[in-house]
Amino acid sequence: MNDTIFGKIIRKEIPATIIYEDEQFLAFLDINPVAKGHILLIPKDQYAWMQDAPDELIAAIFIKAKELMVVLKKALHADYIKLSIVGNEVPHFHIHLIPHIVYEEGEMNTIAEKIISAL
Repeated sequence: MNDTIFGKIIRKEIPATIIYEDEQFLAFLDINPVAKGHILLIPKDQYAWMQDAPDELIAAIFIKAKELMVVLKKALHADYIKLSIVGNEVPHFHIHLIPHIVYEEGEMNTIAEKIISAL
C-alpha cells in the first residue's frame, strides 16, 4: 500500500486541486508552488525513483507532461514550462511542471516595492 502523501491523494483520502486524471496518471497543483500554476504529475502506481519505473510508463508520463505543458503555456500565457524531477521530497516518482510567467505591466515595480518595504 502506498502510504505516501501522493498515495493518499490518489485514493482521495486528503484533498488536492486535481487538474487531470486518467487510469495511469494524476496531476494536481503543488501546495508549495515555485510559481503560479506549478503542477505535480505522478503515476498512480508507486515507484520511489524514476529509474524504478518501467520504460513504458516513463514514455507515457513524458508524453502526458508534454500535453500538460502545452495547456499550461496557453492557459497561463507562460513563456515556457520548466520540467523538474527531483524526487527526494516524497518517495514516489513525480514530475514538476513549473510555468515561467513574465511580470505584467507594472507588476515588477509593485513586487520590488513590497520587498523593499519589508526590509
